[in-house]
Amino acid sequence: MKPSSALLDAGAIALSSLCLLHCLALPLLAAALPLMGVWAEAEWVHIVFVAIAAPTTGFALWRAHVQHPLPGLALVSAALGLLLLLAGAAGWPSHEAETPMTVAGSLLLASTHIWNAWRRHRH
Repeated sequence: MKPSSALLDAGAIALSSLCLLHCLALPLLAAALPLMGVWAEAEWVHIVFVAIAAPTTGFALWRAHVQHPLPGLALVSAALGLLLLLAGAAGWPSHEAETPMTVAGSLLLASTHIWNAWRRHRH
C-alpha cells in the first residue's frame, strides 16, 4: 500500500464525511444560530465542496485503477456519487431534493473510498 494512495483515500473519505456533516448537522444548528443558517444556505459552500471532492475522488480512483484495475461497480458507484453531489450543489432538479441527493452522493463516494482502501490493504 502506497502512503500517497492511502492519504488520498483518507482525504476523500474525510471530505465526504465533512459534506455529510454539513448536510445533516448544519440545518439543525441553523435553527439555533442564525449566523450558521446563513452559512448553511450559502451556495458558495456547495460549490467549494464539489470543487474539492471531484478532483480528489477522480485522482484517488484513477491512481487505484492504475495500480490494480477497479471493477465496474466501483467506478459506477464513484461516478454516481459525484453526479449526485454535482446535481445537489446545482440545486437540480429542485431545491427540496438537494439534501437527499447530496447525502446519497456523499455516502456513495465515502463507501467507494472505504472499499478501495480495504481492497488496497488486502493486496
